[in-house]
Amino acid sequence: VQLQASGGGSVQAGGSLRLSCVSSRNLFSVNAVGWHRQVPGKQRELVAYISGGSTNYVDSVKGRFTISRDNAAAYLQMNSLKPEDTAVYYCNIRIGWDSYWGQGTQVTVSS
Repeated sequence: VQLQASGGGSVQAGGSLRLSCVSSRNLFSVNAVGWHRQVPGKQRELVAYISGGSTNYVDSVKGRFTISRDNAAAYLQMNSLKPEDTAVYYCNIRIGWDSYWGQGTQVTVSS
């Protein structure tokens, strides 16, 4: 399974970015699709995921971020970005007990 993430960049607070993660596996055939983020020196944090047809978000991004997918890619629409959203963002899929990661894409939000 190969995952290719893109869409990161630098924006000012209040701006928007849309991350994409192209998958070599049909994303309607996997158990879960998620986006995580990591700041240097901290643990990787689950931001949003889709599983069993439902979507879930960490409290800090609810109402601002939207996760979606089609058969070939996963997306994370990020609106009203805040400086604390600055991180490297990773896409992830879970197939049974196996977990697959894309390379990270940097998101930098300036105040």
